[in-house]
Amino acid sequence: MTFHTRPSRGGARIAGVGAYRPSREVRNDEISGRIKASPQWIGRRCGVTTRRFAAEHESVIAMAVEAGRRALAQGDVKSADLGLVLLATTSFTEQTPAAAPWVAQFLGAPSAGAFDLNAACAGFSYALAQANSLVRAGEVDSVLVVGSERMSDLIDSSDPDTAFLFADGAGAAVVVSADSPGFGPVVWGADGHRHRSGTYSSWPAKASSGTTRSVLRMSGLESYRWAATRLPEVARQAVEAAGVQLDDIAAFIPHQANLRIINAVASSLSLSPDTVVAKTITHSGNTSAASIPLAMDDLLTRRAVRSGDLALLLGFGADLAYAAQVVELP
Repeated sequence: MTFHTRPSRGGARIAGVGAYRPSREVRNDEISGRIKASPQWIGRRCGVTTRRFAAEHESVIAMAVEAGRRALAQGDVKSADLGLVLLATTSFTEQTPAAAPWVAQFLGAPSAGAFDLNAACAGFSYALAQANSLVRAGEVDSVLVVGSERMSDLIDSSDPDTAFLFADGAGAAVVVSADSPGFGPVVWGADGHRHRSGTYSSWPAKASSGTTRSVLRMSGLESYRWAATRLPEVARQAVEAAGVQLDDIAAFIPHQANLRIINAVASSLSLSPDTVVAKTITHSGNTSAASIPLAMDDLLTRRAVRSGDLALLLGFGADLAYAAQVVELP
């Protein structure tokens, strides 16, 4: 039997990005007392000076909807035309049903396919690569990719390794068909043998109400060593796979894990002095799957980069999953 297939397309591109940042700003001095460390120590440890924590009404779904709405508006894409909604999230705490169908419904795209993807802090990069492939294959005309996180729900406020680092927010990108490719090939993988090896793990903890919930534990030193030694080569492979040179890259947008990791990887790459390195970690904290689209939106909003510039995206996170890809900015 020979099946009918949809005609493939020449390429796909990012048409627009959008972001949602919770209104509540949390500075280091609010956290320092709980972890018995000074605000200055927190800044030196990770580079964060302030971050955003979501209010009760700012759920993973609500933030995703708002970021998605802004990305659709910037990309001039109607929600009713969406073929798929991909939601990358670690912090949506309901195992089922997924959050993405709700996001699609609230955006006015009830007939779009929708599902969640959990690759932790690499989730947005994983989802973006899938969106590119699906559009190029002709399966859908447009895909909304969202990273939305309430990491404040997953941390122990007294944990000196995580309480100051993680934060909340959502970022989105809408991917549409194009005459020529707007994405380089993805270079991805996962060092699964390190699962629960001390880098990231989830452990039960008692909440103030007496109930038990899972909280995130992390070994910052182990994560730094892995990222600083493994990720530069992954980034170089993505640039080579795209058929460009590092000097062609206008912006390096890594997952905003920690300022020391960002600086170490950027230094190892020997980027051009003209290359903009995203460092929104300083005022946004680590927002897991939301960090790359939030950083992309920040650079575009500040006009630190221009439409058509090439950006090197690098996501990485728990279970040491990683994904790198060169994209053309909208």
